[in-house]
Amino acid sequence: MTTVIKEADLIESVADALQFISYYHPVDFIQAVHQAYEREANPAAKDAMAQILINSRMCAMGHRPICQDTGIVTVFVEVGMDVQWDASQGLTDMVNEGVRRAYSNPDNVLRASILSDPDGARKNTGDNTPAVIHYNIVPGNTVDVHVAAKGGGSEAKTKFAMLNPSDSVVDWVLDMVPKMGAGWCPPGMLGIGIGGTAEKAMLLAKEALLDPVDIQDLQARGASNRCEELRLELYDKVNRLGIGAQGLGGLTTVLDVKVKDYPTHAANKAVAIIPNCAATRHAHFTLKGDGPALQTPPSLDDWPEISWEVSDTVRRVNLDTVSAEDVKQWQPGDTILLSGKMLTGRDAAHKKMTDMLAKGEKLPVDMTGRFIYYVGPVDPVRDEVVGPAGPTTATRMDKFTRTMLEETGLLGMIGKAERGPIAIEAIRDNESVYLMAVGGAAYLVAQAIKSAKVLGFPELGMEAIYEFDVKDMPVTVAVDSKGESIHKTGPQMWRAKIEEGVVTVS
Repeated sequence: MTTVIKEADLIESVADALQFISYYHPVDFIQAVHQAYEREANPAAKDAMAQILINSRMCAMGHRPICQDTGIVTVFVEVGMDVQWDASQGLTDMVNEGVRRAYSNPDNVLRASILSDPDGARKNTGDNTPAVIHYNIVPGNTVDVHVAAKGGGSEAKTKFAMLNPSDSVVDWVLDMVPKMGAGWCPPGMLGIGIGGTAEKAMLLAKEALLDPVDIQDLQARGASNRCEELRLELYDKVNRLGIGAQGLGGLTTVLDVKVKDYPTHAANKAVAIIPNCAATRHAHFTLKGDGPALQTPPSLDDWPEISWEVSDTVRRVNLDTVSAEDVKQWQPGDTILLSGKMLTGRDAAHKKMTDMLAKGEKLPVDMTGRFIYYVGPVDPVRDEVVGPAGPTTATRMDKFTRTMLEETGLLGMIGKAERGPIAIEAIRDNESVYLMAVGGAAYLVAQAIKSAKVLGFPELGMEAIYEFDVKDMPVTVAVDSKGESIHKTGPQMWRAKIEEGVVTVS
């Protein structure tokens, strides 16, 4: 029986799904994070997960993005062979129109992060199109669609290898995960694709991330095939690495491991890993010819009631008066509440500033004794001073760090995840500091921002230099003025505790 699918129904369904996943986590993901939160023994990791859970509930209530990076859209479309289209444009154009409408919705504007001419001008397309779309033609008379919005920080940690047939997939994964660092914002999921060709393994890994979190069910019933055996073994062994939430060390690095495989050439074993971050976003719908397929909001009762407590050990710091001597007193792992004025800037702004410094030109703002926050915020709506404004991956700014510290008088930096060796050396040499904000808690962070104005490079849009006035913005000392990094010492400590049996992972 032939089904007629209308163009408007697909467009509306795609737009609705993308808006929905921008502020609703999948319930299975929230339940998994909550379980990990309850069993976590590392206070720093537990605190990070508390912020993720609080942020998630706030976004569900306020219908604002979970993360400031609202992702690159990936769509999997299965088209029934008995479907007929009532449309004036192609399927790709229809999907992209849905993306365009979702990201420009005035009630919940989503950040446009897609750049054309990726190795040249890198010009923002302005509406987050085009999406990456995969099609499959199948028997039937419906159109089945999975929509996902993948953050750049987690996508950047993708790994691929063409192993020899006799090589161990487990050994390779355990070698790769520590090298991924914390820029993918654990705890999250790992999608693993095995077999086929290089591009097929990658596609399998991405598809695997659409499956629900169900590792506990698998543990209870036991594995029935090789993929399930790998899931169980890797879930246990990856968590035993002690990397923990946000890379701070702890008991839960992954909430689940998904594995899909495909027949491959006798000479090959293609393997891909793609992580999903704390802003896991995906939705599914089916068009049957009876109108758009809109998402059903979950109940807020599905979110745990978590409170973030300020302990007696928390330092309160005034950014307007903080000194180089003050910074020297801070220790890795310290929790700090920042108040006062900070600057912002990420990749494009740093490139522009270092180019200006190389030419002897004056920067648009004096950075002496100030802190810079690596962020590209979402545009504000209604009475907001700024939209969700969580941190971006700090390692991308590593190559600029020494120049910025030594030629601008910058005192400190704020971002997410670890810093690399060249940045840590620059921080140590200049007795500076690097502070870490929680990735995946963008709306929560935005509540601490009381005003925002552009001070430089307005042409860069969300990558412009802003000045934020903040009140009690929570951060952790990640690299102190002596160059000690919590992202090194934390996982080492917790891996040792796990190996010694002082604590257990489940």
